[in-house]
Amino acid sequence: MHALPEKVEEITQDIKTMKIRGAGKIARAAVGALKIAAEASKAETINDFIDEMDFAAKSLLQTRPTAVSLPNGVRFVMGRLIRAKNVVSSVNDLRKHATNAADEFIENSRMAVQRIGEFGAKRIKDGDVILTHCHSSAVVAIIKKAWEQGKRIRVYSTETRPRFQGRITAKTLGEAGIPVAMIVDSAARHFMNEVDKVIVGADAIAANGAVVNKIGTSMVALAAHEAGVLFFVAAETYKFSPETMVGELIVLEERASSEIISPERLKTMENVGVRNPSFDITPAEYIDLIITEKGIIPPQGAISILQEIYGYFSF
Repeated sequence: MHALPEKVEEITQDIKTMKIRGAGKIARAAVGALKIAAEASKAETINDFIDEMDFAAKSLLQTRPTAVSLPNGVRFVMGRLIRAKNVVSSVNDLRKHATNAADEFIENSRMAVQRIGEFGAKRIKDGDVILTHCHSSAVVAIIKKAWEQGKRIRVYSTETRPRFQGRITAKTLGEAGIPVAMIVDSAARHFMNEVDKVIVGADAIAANGAVVNKIGTSMVALAAHEAGVLFFVAAETYKFSPETMVGELIVLEERASSEIISPERLKTMENVGVRNPSFDITPAEYIDLIITEKGIIPPQGAISILQEIYGYFSF
């Protein structure tokens, strides 16, 4: 019976309970956990090592079903291991493959955010008013890069209830000297006529260009569409879902009611239940551009990105 190393178990719980937030950070944390598992393994045979790594991978995959970045990161490392299994001569050699793959993914992830910032900043003009929802390292990189280029911009940042990830965005941008107005989620339409561009991140992008992101994103997109405001998505290519090429649907996570209301308070409300979906789907027709580290594409180009990275394969 396998057991996770203590640090790997801690990371697994932190991802599950949202102490670690944001698709990119989740992916890097999961891949970092696989590296820790590889380094901590006491396996004496290659098959035992693969079994231990597979157990760690499956434990991580169960934490957040919607964040495609996590399984893609895990797939990156485990794919390297499976391919190396028949060509290495020792567990130590295989361990090196695992740690090197993890380091490569994490470095590529960080560089991707930087590249997205550079590409995205070109789409921002001096004087633009930008609205963003939730917290995305890629979105923050774009806005900060534009500010560093001397573009005097202003930002509306939704609080993003119920976990208030938008407050992280507002704080980060404010500390960079960028003027930010934090608003409640339901005020997005009220302020939309003042906005030049909406920029949001993504937790997953489907082959048809639809974007899965924090609950409320689709309503912001609808308001932008109604007002004729450009709607951009910033996302690393490892957030594109290869499963959607073969007809699989992205699972939308629904979280505990306690994030909305305390169990004690809920008990006092007769015949009242709570639904707490974490994500929604924004259709491709409401999206103008997707900004990736490989360049800027229309949402209809998502399938090309998936074919380039993953080819045609099923699971």
